[in-house]
Amino acid sequence: MTELKPIESWLTDMDGVLMHEGVPIPGADAFIKKLRDSGKPFLVLTNNSIYTARDLHARLNRIGLEVPIENIWTSALATARFVDSQRPNGTAYVIGEAGLTTALHEAGYILTDADPDFVILGETRTYSFEALTKAIRLINNGARFIATNPDNTGPSTEGVLPATGSVAALITKATGKEPYFVGKPNPLMMRTGLNAIGAHSESSAMIGDRMDTDVLAGLEAGMTTYLVLTGLTSKADLDRFPFRPTKVVESIADLVDLV
Repeated sequence: MTELKPIESWLTDMDGVLMHEGVPIPGADAFIKKLRDSGKPFLVLTNNSIYTARDLHARLNRIGLEVPIENIWTSALATARFVDSQRPNGTAYVIGEAGLTTALHEAGYILTDADPDFVILGETRTYSFEALTKAIRLINNGARFIATNPDNTGPSTEGVLPATGSVAALITKATGKEPYFVGKPNPLMMRTGLNAIGAHSESSAMIGDRMDTDVLAGLEAGMTTYLVLTGLTSKADLDRFPFRPTKVVESIADLVDLV
């Protein structure tokens, strides 16, 4: 077995790893503090494209997790980085919230429904039939279809909500066009994140609570992977997958001494 290189940089998912339903997971504060004190590059990642990094910084700060804005990486930021690399200073019709529209504006994109280069679908709690109809017609007229992430559902206090993946499926059914999903498990999100902090995959680790997104993305990006059992995956779920994380731990608290 290939000997693992020392971990010099860390990427970690947010929900299920650092917090659960707005409450910090024990050990998360110590882990973040250790990272900051060590000076090692790190990112907190989320597939949720609703919030800006500034919004998420404030939300984490309120529960005692001090994560600098520049250490937060969202599927919205990764999507903006991707379309800018494909077509700099392009145009897009966007269904989503401030996290996505702000990232695209900052990348130099013009948001329009007049013959856009891309239709970009993100997360929102108010999907509009009118907006979806417009997206379908624009894609049928030649706009390229991008989605921030493939998550089919999202959590709420009342239960699951339809998320980007489910709504993308509706558009695909109406257009016959599959979107390009930028967020996890696409290793592109990991690689653009690593590039943003000047890190290398072979000496980086990904911590997550989901096999099908976090661990898979880290694995395909060539990173060491840690699965925590404080989120959506239990030990009993592991054998359902044809791949394994590098290591399974109970929670983020078990990784503090590795930093």
